[in-house]
Amino acid sequence: MTETRAATEAPAPANPVRPAGPLPPARATRARTRFSPAPYLLLAPFLLLFAAFGLFPLLATAWASLHRVELTAPGQAEWVGLRNYSRLLDDAFFWNALLNTVTIGVLATVPQLLLALGVAQLLDVRLRARGVFRVVALAPYATSVAAATLVFALFFGRDHGMANWLLGTVGFGPVDWQNGPWASRLAVASIVVWRWTGYNALIYLAAMQTVPRELYEAAALDGASRWRQFLHVTLPGLRPALAFTGLVSTIGAVQLFGEPLLYGSGAGASGGADHQFQTLGLYLYEQGWVNLHLGRAAAIAWAMLLILVVAFALVRLLRLLLLPRPKRSGRAA
Repeated sequence: MTETRAATEAPAPANPVRPAGPLPPARATRARTRFSPAPYLLLAPFLLLFAAFGLFPLLATAWASLHRVELTAPGQAEWVGLRNYSRLLDDAFFWNALLNTVTIGVLATVPQLLLALGVAQLLDVRLRARGVFRVVALAPYATSVAAATLVFALFFGRDHGMANWLLGTVGFGPVDWQNGPWASRLAVASIVVWRWTGYNALIYLAAMQTVPRELYEAAALDGASRWRQFLHVTLPGLRPALAFTGLVSTIGAVQLFGEPLLYGSGAGASGGADHQFQTLGLYLYEQGWVNLHLGRAAAIAWAMLLILVVAFALVRLLRLLLLPRPKRSGRAA
């Protein structure tokens, strides 16, 4: 009885500690609605820079696409509404550039990502001097586009190029890699493949090294071959990296500019004598900086953005239709 009375009469602590658990509803509501300026102040530099160098150019380009603006007199704009966009529908050069962009994009993106996946798989094997091989794989990405294009232009030379010499050794005739429609697109695509394969391979390699090694050991114990391990263990672990590289490669293919511009050194922005490898980026440059039609160039820029948005929306729709949805776990009892 004496111990019980002493425990009952013990003074309460000055600062009682709240028991662990969720806040009462009223306090939780006040905590959610309490305004704190600190996050906004921390984000303010980024938001200001984004507004100045990201949002403002986007809105300015949209404004220019609705006006007749010449590069020689950017202050004298005339409202034309959607006229610059409707002209694109009847513009054969725009559709030719779009076809070239899609063709070169497919010829460059698909082999590039497949080769990068193979290179990453080779680099993931325990080899001596792995660091040297990784540097060699990244070297084309560090090479300037001008130097790479110059080398490939010599390689694909019609009269003295090494490509035609190799074709001649196996009995094929020479190919005009500059003026042939498909040959010139293939040559431009090969430059892109050479420059970007190592970059994507290192992204895949980093993703491969995050896959738990226990999964490979378990698959090996189950009798899975190296190919089946690659299909059922490696590829599922690379889904985020595959999605990222596919997204970036598609954007780069639509914006392709430097390689075709420098490959057709004598043709300038026309992309060959017959516009055979003129991409949308080159056509935009030709309209804005050669023909000085800034409004039309702005409309082409927005058309390129809309093409990307539509393409990604279609991919998203196909993914929802074809892939099974993950099952949601039920509420814990």
